[in-house]
Amino acid sequence: MTREESIQSFDPNAPGLTGNLFGLPFTPENAALIIVPVPWEVTVSYQTGAAQGPQAILQASAQVDLYDKNIADAWKTGIAMLPVNDEILKENTRLRELAAQHIASLEGEDEAVSNNPLLKKINEGCENLNVYVKATTLKYLKEGKLVALLGGDHSTPLGFIRALSERYDRFGILQIDAHADLRKAYEGFIYSHASIMYNALKLPAVNRLVQVGIRDFCEEEVQVMERSMGRIKTFFDEDLKAQQFAGKTWDTLCDEIIRELPELVYISFDIDGLDPKLCPNTGTPVAGGFEFHQITYLLKKLVRSGHKIIGFDLNEVAPGDGEWDANVGARMLYQLCNWMAVSQGKAKATR
Repeated sequence: MTREESIQSFDPNAPGLTGNLFGLPFTPENAALIIVPVPWEVTVSYQTGAAQGPQAILQASAQVDLYDKNIADAWKTGIAMLPVNDEILKENTRLRELAAQHIASLEGEDEAVSNNPLLKKINEGCENLNVYVKATTLKYLKEGKLVALLGGDHSTPLGFIRALSERYDRFGILQIDAHADLRKAYEGFIYSHASIMYNALKLPAVNRLVQVGIRDFCEEEVQVMERSMGRIKTFFDEDLKAQQFAGKTWDTLCDEIIRELPELVYISFDIDGLDPKLCPNTGTPVAGGFEFHQITYLLKKLVRSGHKIIGFDLNEVAPGDGEWDANVGARMLYQLCNWMAVSQGKAKATR
């Protein structure tokens, strides 16, 4: 069935199709936008659960109403999520057990990091994941699809960013996050969730990193920022709040953030960039953060200013015992999909 046939046979006001993302009638074959789920959390350093994020968001997405007053017929873009890869999930479980053993052996000893035989296996397994993610996302990019990634922890999009670096000579990353993620390695893991931006910056195509909402970071990461020769621009959460307390509007601050970005933008969204009340079960929650509509306002302004979103990831959604985290994650995912579609001319903003 073509996308047009799927649209004609679907009632967006009725209950959606069970098992499909947002209940939409599209398949990976006829969808314009493909979501690649990556159920992976091998290197998490605090709370687990992010590996269950893609499945939990899929289930919660059935509760998302499809009408968007800012975008005409947003649902018609055609969004579909690939099946959660059971082999990836099994490998995640196996390596996570090894990682837990490695972490337990550290006890603050640097020697344990270099000598622990488990570490090589874990780092090799994480690089294998990067290869899988790159191959999968590149396949759909070459088919002319819009592509996004749904983690998992924040280490998961590196392969996707590598794929985009083969498609675009230069682009910027807009990182929404509580953490700077600029560590060279963490607990010996070179592909740690705490190192995703350090690793992304190894790619020459990533010519700008704009970090927003950062409020948990170490001295090493500050040094990386200071030595970046302007390649990294960080909007710390404390500073953003202080400017708002002094009377500066969020609208003005969004303009300042957007001015730091090149035309082509990849969005890397760690859900802990939000206020923890919206994501209480995320792996490393930090006091502070954004309200939901502050982020959607930033997305709208970014697209309306003429920037093109070439891809995005949403990570660190851990469901916990309820559906709240996945509910918020599903709604943010829908907004990210819709505004990427608008930026690429696949949908039209109405206001």
